[in-house]
Amino acid sequence: MNTPTITLTVADDIPGLRKVLEGTDLFPADMLPNMLDPFLQGQTKAFWLTCRLAGAAVGLCYTVPEELTDGTWNMLALAVRPDLQRQRLGAALVHEAEQHLRKAGQRLLIVDTSGTDEFTLTRRFYAQNGYEEEARIRDFWATGDDKVTFRKVL
Repeated sequence: MNTPTITLTVADDIPGLRKVLEGTDLFPADMLPNMLDPFLQGQTKAFWLTCRLAGAAVGLCYTVPEELTDGTWNMLALAVRPDLQRQRLGAALVHEAEQHLRKAGQRLLIVDTSGTDEFTLTRRFYAQNGYEEEARIRDFWATGDDKVTFRKVL
């Protein structure tokens, strides 16, 4: 595998990131341009990272500040093209997001996921990357689907 590069997202990344979203169903790919626009226009503190292999956008990470907090951020989206998963690209994206926040003097990063069996590997991923399960809200997403919040001190 080529060495990945991870940088702040640029408009040219959109076609590749749409393919990532189409492959993962994280959220509808047609939402991406509107979601990215405030960041690309410099109108938000939130940031997007793109992971590239051989110049192609193959992964993304979207992180936002939590309002009314002192240095707490929330990783709202993390996705890697399905054929490239389990190659530590997601971990590299998370690490880069953490480094970006540390350099900015931020203190805490949280991430929410589902408590269903379908998300067992997702929860394991965060635990393996140094995140601790901090909270669980029963039946949050739907009946029988808990919201599980992980946290990591930066």
